[in-house]
Amino acid sequence: MDTQKAIIAFDALSQETRLRVFRLLVKHGPEGTPAGTLSQALGIPHNTLSFHLSHMSNAGLVLSRREGRSIIYIANFELFTSLIRFMVEDCCRVEFATIRNDKKRGCSVIELFNCCQPEEKKA
Repeated sequence: MDTQKAIIAFDALSQETRLRVFRLLVKHGPEGTPAGTLSQALGIPHNTLSFHLSHMSNAGLVLSRREGRSIIYIANFELFTSLIRFMVEDCCRVEFATIRNDKKRGCSVIELFNCCQPEEKKA
């Protein structure tokens, strides 16, 4: 992933409503969910949700498909995985985080090390 694509994705996720929508789409997995379900679950008016979904779609974070009269929205897991990989591979030093491919499970594993523990509060 290039820096400009990462900036666009992070910009889209930096707004509270869009972040809530994206997190809910992730919970719905690759099958996605209709816009009405998102609107109801998050208490967001349809026209407001449509604006945010359009913004997220333009950033590449959300995909959609038509099923009958409904539009099903899906988190773009490929882009999101690339975004996470970008942060770990390009922004974190090896002693803080690593990413490795687990061929047996067919996935990538990110390991974050406890290198920056906050100091305990003094009584």
